[in-house]
Amino acid sequence: MNARSFVLFARRLVTCDPARATEADPLGVIEDGAIAVESGVIVDVGPREDVLARRNALPVVSGEPAPLVTPGLVDAHTHAPWVGSRDGEYALRLAGAGYEAIAAAGGGIVSSMRAVRAASPDEIDWTLSARLRRMASLGVTTVEAKSGYGLDEAGETKQLEALERAAARQDLPRVVPTFLALHAIPPEARADRGAYIEAVRERTLPAIAARRLAQFVDVYVDRAAFSVDEARPVLSRARALGLGVRVHAGQFADVGGAELAAELGAASADHLEQVSPEGARALAAAGVRAVLLPVASFTLRQDPPPIALLRAAGVRLVVASDANPGTAPTESLPLALALAARLYGLTVPEVILGATREAAASLGLADVVGVVRPDARADLVAWDLPHENALVQPWGVSRALTVLRDGAPIAAQTPFSLG
Repeated sequence: MNARSFVLFARRLVTCDPARATEADPLGVIEDGAIAVESGVIVDVGPREDVLARRNALPVVSGEPAPLVTPGLVDAHTHAPWVGSRDGEYALRLAGAGYEAIAAAGGGIVSSMRAVRAASPDEIDWTLSARLRRMASLGVTTVEAKSGYGLDEAGETKQLEALERAAARQDLPRVVPTFLALHAIPPEARADRGAYIEAVRERTLPAIAARRLAQFVDVYVDRAAFSVDEARPVLSRARALGLGVRVHAGQFADVGGAELAAELGAASADHLEQVSPEGARALAAAGVRAVLLPVASFTLRQDPPPIALLRAAGVRLVVASDANPGTAPTESLPLALALAARLYGLTVPEVILGATREAAASLGLADVVGVVRPDARADLVAWDLPHENALVQPWGVSRALTVLRDGAPIAAQTPFSLG
């Protein structure tokens, strides 16, 4: 019998399946439910007795039913392949220094650039793998991960190659790599900003696309970053090369990033602490998801994005960790979920869907992960929690009992054994 073929019982099974959702139950919950898996793919979902009757040839996971089972969490915005620490900057920020002032003084992204450029491939590999394992221990089975700290072709490629190696491993969360093409201007290019952007568009981007090192291309559109006019040619070239588009938009000022994301049919517009009604309507009309990053706004003492405005416009909401060494020094998507509920006012279903089904859809993985339904991958988490409401409480520790990717454990506090 294939070790990735089994039936798993749950006292409370949160499917996140739109086919099971109702107005009263948007998460499609099954009480006393079961999931049948064959060769790492979900083949049956439903009440326990029904699934057992249909799939009685499969072995059953031994022990008591899991208290709560959900899809594996999907972290749709991280900067995971970073090295080094910016703890000194964090202390400055606690003392009142601003993000943009720190960056202007040579810190911020440029500080991480120096660390990445100095790091060996082995150092990046080790650091990234350890970080992904810790994310897995918190219930995360899929991670979008950006480059953006090399700030030249060699450095960006080094980060993306590390992501390629991590993506080939089955013992880590699945990795969705993003080339963060425009993050900051490196010191050596400040004398000719336009030449740097042109080199990214004409040389670095095609080289990365040719090697298939990225699935998406991202840009940072903001008042102290890149303008819409600077970002548009790079993202348009990415689309012409067959890559998806993501946009950091409106973290500090609304300079038209949301409208650009809508214009180009981006998969997501991320941050959106600052977005206009027109921008929100454009995102909704174009089907662009909003990726909310509450850890960053918390550390920067920012007001939340206009959640009521985004809801009213019909924008789909995603919640992500923004794991990075500066503004969101965390690896915890559950922490982001807790902050999204407490500080942003998202409902429990909004938060959970934002880290499962909606996050997966923003990565081009709709119906593959982030949902418990037949034909989806068996990316699942068994939680030591009585109800999904408890997922958004700020535990500060992992409450995941077993984390499965493609039906195989990638993190476990309790043994996963078949009876």
